[in-house]
Amino acid sequence: MTSQHLRLGVNIDHVATIRNARGGELPDPVRAAHAAARAGADGITAHLREDRRHIRDEDIERLTREIDLPLNFEMAATEEMLAIALKAKPHAACIVPERREERTTEGGLDARGQHNQLAPIISRLTENGSRVSLFIEADPVQLDAAVLLGAQVVELHVGRYCDLHAEGAREAAEAELNRIREAARYGASLGLEVHAGHGITYDTVGDIAAIPELMELNIGHFLIGEAIFVGLEPAIAEMRQHMLRARARAA
Repeated sequence: MTSQHLRLGVNIDHVATIRNARGGELPDPVRAAHAAARAGADGITAHLREDRRHIRDEDIERLTREIDLPLNFEMAATEEMLAIALKAKPHAACIVPERREERTTEGGLDARGQHNQLAPIISRLTENGSRVSLFIEADPVQLDAAVLLGAQVVELHVGRYCDLHAEGAREAAEAELNRIREAARYGASLGLEVHAGHGITYDTVGDIAAIPELMELNIGHFLIGEAIFVGLEPAIAEMRQHMLRARARAA
């Protein structure tokens, strides 16, 4: 049975990307978070990278102070980011892979291969009151590893499906979508809360939102790009409508 409410987390990173390209304080990502709240977002996602290419430390401080919505703090598994997360005490800490040379996150975390590195970080975050999420591929091996690590949530990387859909590679896109469906089903059977994110657009959100085991979608880059033309609140509102229609069809 499809859950009645699929949460929408809005990633505000790329408001900060635009700000940092010019320098100064504008546009303000925290203002974008307020707009997302007005538009009906269920949470705010922000990724504090090692190189601070978009979100900065003071953004995280202001988000925790000024925004009532749950904050999903995306972070690499490093001692620096752990210390910041322990101080900020976000609602959720989503551990993601991070390489300095990448433009954006290019795939899922190797939860199995990095077990010994991740385990103490996950333990400390959990003890500090944050829900821990792992950004992983739609792979049963990684889902099993997430359970062993004690993560409460996984976020499935759906970027490959979105890319294949955009390229018109129908058979490959459908195969990838089936892999995501199976992973969501398996993850839920293990007791994990399953989310999805990366690369989602109006054209791809319907099939993803229709997956009954998914509880939350995290969407950022597309919404910030669309906001240039229609405004952030209308862009978020339209994404919400696509999600609602997909869930209604799947019910």
